[in-house]
Amino acid sequence: MFAQLKRLNELGVLGINGRNLDYIFTQNRRRYYPLVDDKVQTKQRAAEYHVPTPELYGLITTQRQVSQLKTILGDRREFVIKPAHGSGGDGIVVIADRADDDTQPDLYEKSSGSTISLRDLQYHLNNILGGLYSLGGVTDQAIIEYRVQPHPFFDIMTYRGVPDIRLVVYRGVPVMGMLRLPTRESDGKANLHSGGIGAGIQLSTGKTTHAVYRNRPIYKHPDTKAALAGHMIPYWDQILAMASRFYDIVNMGYIGVDIVIDNRLGPMLLEVNARPGLSIQIANQAGLKDRLELVDAHAKNRPLTEADAIDLAKTYF
Repeated sequence: MFAQLKRLNELGVLGINGRNLDYIFTQNRRRYYPLVDDKVQTKQRAAEYHVPTPELYGLITTQRQVSQLKTILGDRREFVIKPAHGSGGDGIVVIADRADDDTQPDLYEKSSGSTISLRDLQYHLNNILGGLYSLGGVTDQAIIEYRVQPHPFFDIMTYRGVPDIRLVVYRGVPVMGMLRLPTRESDGKANLHSGGIGAGIQLSTGKTTHAVYRNRPIYKHPDTKAALAGHMIPYWDQILAMASRFYDIVNMGYIGVDIVIDNRLGPMLLEVNARPGLSIQIANQAGLKDRLELVDAHAKNRPLTEADAIDLAKTYF
């Protein structure tokens, strides 16, 4: 066991205790947590800085509004429902189309291809309001928003759902990234713990490198059979700049920034995470420690500008 720990340390792998004690606790002040833990506040904050996010269709805060869901949705055929205080993709329902007919009215098709009734959506909303998916189990709100239409770049690489790009940002510098891809198993979600795939990204070029699925190396998508390495992500410079900007937007030094690429609207912020997971290191076959220490060395005597932060990321990572 001690030999394994020594080997991980030599590789510069950052563990949970190191992440929490050395970076999250020191860089992320508690008073700013609502800006990232509450997705409504994140949207509002992003709007103030002219960062695009998926359009908000409705905010469900009461049981009365749940009973009025059919009216709130109107004739919308696609949308996303998510808890405002959720994490890890739990509680998110992605509706891709209407599936109702004369025999089954008010039926919706999920991005995974399965169907769900209006009544079941209302039941799900009640669970969200009751705090089933929220951090700490506190009462919550439900967001209904625009469903991102994935850029054609992702067509051969993913199974339904919407891929996203996770970037770990330290003191404004993107230090590690991965492309998260939905699978049949993940029900259209990109989250790794749900069965999604994480493909490491070379920050200097935006090219995918290694990939991991259920914490094991993988070379082809299990559903589409497409190779996962060697793909150049579009809008890469814009994505790096967007992620870097959130150091100032949310006043936090160690965050995970999740960005999607819409076919029509381009890069958009999906959410910000104050406690980004560590499996991104497995996807990149690299540790975070050395990268974080390098940023500290460059920012020791002065704060980095956005241009300096991006240049540092592209030069070393």
